[in-house]
Amino acid sequence: MPVCAVSMSQDFGWNKKEAGIALSSFFWGYCLTQVVGGHLGDRVGGEKIILLSATAWGVITTATPLLTHLGGAHLVFMTFSRILTGLLQGLYFPALTSLLSQKVRESERAFTYSAVGCGSQFGTLMTGAVGSLLLDWYGWQSVFYVSGGLTLLWVCYVYRYLLSEQDLILAVGVLVQGLPVARDTRVPWRQLFRKPSVWAAIFSQFSAACSFFILLSWLPTFFKETFPSSKGWVFNVVPWLVAIPASLFSGFLSDHLISQGEPGHGDGPGPCGLRLTLGGREAPVLGVQLPRWEVAMAPEDQAVSGTPGPLEPARRLPSLNFP
Repeated sequence: MPVCAVSMSQDFGWNKKEAGIALSSFFWGYCLTQVVGGHLGDRVGGEKIILLSATAWGVITTATPLLTHLGGAHLVFMTFSRILTGLLQGLYFPALTSLLSQKVRESERAFTYSAVGCGSQFGTLMTGAVGSLLLDWYGWQSVFYVSGGLTLLWVCYVYRYLLSEQDLILAVGVLVQGLPVARDTRVPWRQLFRKPSVWAAIFSQFSAACSFFILLSWLPTFFKETFPSSKGWVFNVVPWLVAIPASLFSGFLSDHLISQGEPGHGDGPGPCGLRLTLGGREAPVLGVQLPRWEVAMAPEDQAVSGTPGPLEPARRLPSLNFP
């Protein structure tokens, strides 16, 4: 959408305010499903939530150019489409974190997450490069068709080779019928929010996300208006080239610090029978891994700490047949 914003504004006669509504509407939905994505990932498996949400947002992205021709209210249809896309994509990173927290050892989790997260950086880079060329050659509609079509091709590959049909049907049944698939656990949110490290993670992620999404949304418009002769594939690609190696390095550094028992990962002992484990949450604007606290139930005689430790087997959340 940011790559196409200038061309769409010219076609539909949007001013800066209307273009801003179209760009920001994605985040109205995106911010609402973050907690939902993690919860659903824990209950039915992160891989299934990712597949189902990617299917839906791929279809919506591919159909977006068609929605703008349903009537004269182009901004209304575009805003509605972007809100739905945001709702669906908001499930992705929390579900991914849930998946990796169950499948990857803690000592390797941050680097694994940063490596997987590099796919997001690479996708942003490729969309900026290829999308700019498609925009110049075939118009803004082609950017939506190609990006949505590639998403659906990825979904078909994952469905065919990495997930069984039975698992996916079970996940859909859980979502539709609300069947309990995991024992309910009580999370002491009040005690968590008293931890300085939790607030540090929240404010770090808030600051990084604000910076990243402002640049992602408005950088193409800024360059197009300030430097009209500049090539779109340059300013839509160069900023993200640095993010990939920085993300990989930060993941490696995080794992190293955790394995060395670096002070500051824990908050000291406490009575609430939880273990807080430091995972990785990507800050795409700088490619830096920010801490993300994953809460796992531990025996009642264990204290709150940031030290590595396995989950109690009886309380580990189930995940089905994902390689």
